[in-house]
Amino acid sequence: MSAIRLLVLGAVRQHGRAHGYQVRNDLEYWGAHEWSNAKPGSIYHALKQMAKQGLLHAHEIAPSTAGGPPRTEYELTEKGTEEYFALLRDSLTTYDQKVDVLSAGVGFIVDLQREEAVALLRERVRRLDEWRTGVMEYYTPEEGPASLGHIGEIMHMWLHSADAGKEWTLGLIERIEGGAYTFSGEGEAFFGVLAEGEENPYATGEAHEGDQL
Repeated sequence: MSAIRLLVLGAVRQHGRAHGYQVRNDLEYWGAHEWSNAKPGSIYHALKQMAKQGLLHAHEIAPSTAGGPPRTEYELTEKGTEEYFALLRDSLTTYDQKVDVLSAGVGFIVDLQREEAVALLRERVRRLDEWRTGVMEYYTPEEGPASLGHIGEIMHMWLHSADAGKEWTLGLIERIEGGAYTFSGEGEAFFGVLAEGEENPYATGEAHEGDQL
C-alpha cells in the first residue's frame, strides 16, 4: 500500500473540495514531503489517476488568477470515500506497513469513531504479537544475535521493531481511551489544514506545472 493515495484522499476529504495546490500545501504543512513519497509530482499524478478511477470527481472552475487554464477542484465520490476508509483501516491494523503509511493513518485516525479506532489498534497489537511469535521460531533472544552470526542482527531488529511498535500502539490506545482527541461524532474535530490564501511556513517553494491544477 502506498501512503500517497491515503494522504491525497484524506486531504481532499478534509476540504470537501480542493484543487491540487491546496492538497500539496496541506501535505507540506504536515511535513509529509519529508516522511513520505508525497512530492509535488506524485500528488498531482495521484489526483489525476484517482479521478480516472472514479475515486474523485473533477470540477473545472474559473481560470486561475495566474492566467493559466481553469483550475480543477476534486471531490471524493462515494467510491472514493469507501476507498479512503478501507485504506485508513488497513493502515492502522497491518503490522508491516511502512512508517509513512502508518503515519498517514494516524494523521486521519479521528475520522473514525473512538471505539473503532481502539479496536483497530488492538488488532494491530494482536498482529504484532503474532509476528513476534513467528520470529521466535528462528531466534532466541537470550542467546543473543551473535548465535546466528551477523544474520542474527536481522532477527534482533525484527523483535525490537515488534516490541517498540507494540509499546507505542498500547500507549496510543491508552491515550485514546483516556479521552484524548476528538473523534467522529464527538463534535468539531481538529483539522490541520490551511485556509485559502494562508501562507504555509513549511512550503518547499518548488514550482511545478501542476500548480495550475
